[in-house]
Amino acid sequence: MIDRKIIHIDMDAFFASVEQRDRPELRGLPVAVGHDGPRGVVSTASYEARRFGVRSAMPMVRAKRLCPQLVIVPGRHSVYKAVSKRIHEIFCDYTDIIEPLSIDEAFLDVTENKRGISLAADIASEIRRRIRDELQLTASAGVSYNKFLAKIASDIRKPDGLTVIHPDRAADFIADLKIEQFWGVGPRTADRMHFMGIFTGRDLLRCSLRHLTEVFGKMGRTYYDFARGIDLRPVETEYVRKSVGCEHTFAEDISACSAVIIELYHTVLELVDRIDKDRFEGRTLTLKIKFGDFTQITRSLTQQRILTSKDDILPLSKRLLKEVDYSTDRSIRLIGLAVSNPSQEANMHMEEWVEGFLEFDDWE
Repeated sequence: MIDRKIIHIDMDAFFASVEQRDRPELRGLPVAVGHDGPRGVVSTASYEARRFGVRSAMPMVRAKRLCPQLVIVPGRHSVYKAVSKRIHEIFCDYTDIIEPLSIDEAFLDVTENKRGISLAADIASEIRRRIRDELQLTASAGVSYNKFLAKIASDIRKPDGLTVIHPDRAADFIADLKIEQFWGVGPRTADRMHFMGIFTGRDLLRCSLRHLTEVFGKMGRTYYDFARGIDLRPVETEYVRKSVGCEHTFAEDISACSAVIIELYHTVLELVDRIDKDRFEGRTLTLKIKFGDFTQITRSLTQQRILTSKDDILPLSKRLLKEVDYSTDRSIRLIGLAVSNPSQEANMHMEEWVEGFLEFDDWE
């Protein structure tokens, strides 16, 4: 599959950049999009704010400590969706094989493109130019022969950059990557790899497939292939929804059993409503708990029957909650529930976890 031409487009600080575009007085200032409150979370930070260490998903209280001059702007998701739609229309001028990863990034397969342009790098450059000229925003792009490398490449020269990884130099490029840069390697996996003596792609290349699968299960095969520049996943234009979920973040941490049960009940009702709306059929229920110190745990149960009603889900939710150790010294900040493990592959949508905040917070 070396002859494939894959582009990954990633908008630069998308929400914050839209706000700076629409409000000239914000240009050059450290901006965070999100809710300015004790439970607020940074949705997107401008590059000016990132210089102070402000990052997405960071509590707003901490962001303001890092950057006292931070300008906090409420999110306008209808505007961001409209801009995202316009960006998608630009993509469609070049290919119909588009895989959106989120509102601000996507893969494009341009192996055979509508404009007959031979070089994928030229297509990426043209798309970035049009986004700049037509929408007054910047995007970074990565170009390679598979999704793994194109995704990493788009991060190399952010913001407003373009990186091409040619097949001839892919092996050297991967060997020099830090293991944290590999797609699918989060902090915990990175710590485990460090314990195994794996710090770079070169180190990963030395590991046998057997050892990696023993330690990481199915993902071991993925890591083994990535170290060799192998990623056969196609750019997929349709998605099978794999889960439906919702979560509630509380205005204040809770620890009383009665309060937790009440909030769990409300979360179940919202989940049932979403399941009905999406006509989703799943058999696995997952409870997510985030504590006041931002640590979190999940607990899951799988049933033979499809989980669709309150009578199905509420008793299981209570069973899962009994496995959670919480108290006044370990109070709960967030409760989430999701149903997954679909019984049929009929619902073609992007997988998502939808947050329903008790104190509204514009956060993805």
